[in-house]
Amino acid sequence: MSYPMTQIGSRAFNHNQSSASEAEYDRLRGLARQEHDKRSSCFDKAHNAYERGDGQSAHALSEEGKRHAQLMEQYNKQASDYVFRENNAVGRVDGDTIDLHGQFVEEAENILEQRIRYAQQNGQTHLHVIVGKGNHSVDHIQKIKPRVEQVCQELGLQYVTEPNAGRMYINLTGGPAVMPAHSGGGGHHQSQGQQYPPNGQYSQGGYPNQSQQQYPSNGQYAQGGYPAQQQQQYGNQGQNNQNEEIEAAVKKYLPRILRKLGECCVVM
Repeated sequence: MSYPMTQIGSRAFNHNQSSASEAEYDRLRGLARQEHDKRSSCFDKAHNAYERGDGQSAHALSEEGKRHAQLMEQYNKQASDYVFRENNAVGRVDGDTIDLHGQFVEEAENILEQRIRYAQQNGQTHLHVIVGKGNHSVDHIQKIKPRVEQVCQELGLQYVTEPNAGRMYINLTGGPAVMPAHSGGGGHHQSQGQQYPPNGQYSQGGYPNQSQQQYPSNGQYAQGGYPAQQQQQYGNQGQNNQNEEIEAAVKKYLPRILRKLGECCVVM
């Protein structure tokens, strides 16, 4: 999948960071852009070769373009992981907060969806999401916030913009988005009675490093987002229940699948 080259703003880090960290992030994104340009060049040449009837060259150039696309994805993934670890290290955000600075829109969506899933499975009632104010974006338009709102709407979760316009509060229980009185709206205090690992212990996507093996990879999830082996436990509940579950899952996830299929054609 090709990520649009759109992130929160020119600042990838939401804190004072060393020039070395900035340079590493820029290096990885730069390498991804180079591979993107090489991929585009190969695909253009492949198209031209096909038009003139040189199928063999067209195929070879297409395969080369695919290799460049894979490298582009790898570099972008490395950059995304790197900036996520830096921005969500212990002491930089609270345990009930996730910072999406430096992420492309598609990356931010994937991280948020995984973090919400993990938080709900572990009884977390809310999540603060740092989305940025758009001060550094083209025309000062927020890029991440609309996608976060869309994810919440698709999952049936209520949300509200915090007093700090660059943050959002999400109620993970499905109830109204009413922030607790102690929420500081931007400070890095530690929540009282915190039961969840600080974000510094999470890899990309919001899962604790030590807990990642408890969850199957994306390819092992069946329709609806549940591990395939879990579905076998419910295989004898009756055909009617199965049909109802399938219908509900299709209604819930089909719009998202169609949207993602449309985005796969967006290049950086």
